[in-house]
Amino acid sequence: METGSVLFAFVLTLFAGLSTGIGSAIAFFAKRTNTKFLSLSLGFSAGVMIYVSFVEILRKSSEALVNELGETSGWWVTVISFFGGILLIAIIDKIIPSHENPHEIRSVEDIGTAAQDKNQKLMRMGLFTALAIAIHNFPEGLATFIAALTDPSIGIAIAVAIAIHNIPEGIAVSVPIYYATGNKKKAFIHSFLSGLAEPVGAMIGYLILMPFMSELVFGILFGVVAGIMVFISFDELLPAAREYGEHHVSVYGLIGGMAVMAISLLLFL
Repeated sequence: METGSVLFAFVLTLFAGLSTGIGSAIAFFAKRTNTKFLSLSLGFSAGVMIYVSFVEILRKSSEALVNELGETSGWWVTVISFFGGILLIAIIDKIIPSHENPHEIRSVEDIGTAAQDKNQKLMRMGLFTALAIAIHNFPEGLATFIAALTDPSIGIAIAVAIAIHNIPEGIAVSVPIYYATGNKKKAFIHSFLSGLAEPVGAMIGYLILMPFMSELVFGILFGVVAGIMVFISFDELLPAAREYGEHHVSVYGLIGGMAVMAISLLLFL
């Protein structure tokens, strides 16, 4: 594997992970949450990830596995890998208590109600949210990294989609910590660090898997990546977009994300 390709994949994953800092900045400097923009962005992100997972990533997984195992066995392993990816991220999701789960939507307007709670409870909420997001970001980082390593154009699309997805997570971490401590710097650092789990997950996955990398392992990994992306889209992005109160806008974003991804893939033919 070329050093340049690995470095490019790592930089993309780093960009995706650290976009939690954008959410943190929005929480501090925006007077109101732009719900329409967030709904559109989250829908767009889901559209990109759903389309690329089913049309491109799963196809590449099946091609590699069919070449390696034959048509019947190859397709069986593809499907098992896909649902294995869904199961992996679902188990991680289940382990984290629901009230501390990063899927709990927060906005700038939460600041008023947050300030009325006890500081200790707020701090605990922020720290557990940061930990929950870090755990969630681990497989996301590996998925982004593997995709970028295999096909840079797909890697860029996924990195942008994950980056958009991480913005509300940055808000979810920084709001309670800031109103527990009154310290913007501390809140920003915790938000920023929660996103570091993505590049860390990418590097750990790379170091563990690369010595065993083969057509078979690649095919299974891509199937798992597709499953992770689809689960994130349906379990996190679309519900989050609806929670922000702009259902139709999120659907327009979803379709727009699919259309942009479709056109970008056609341009690389």
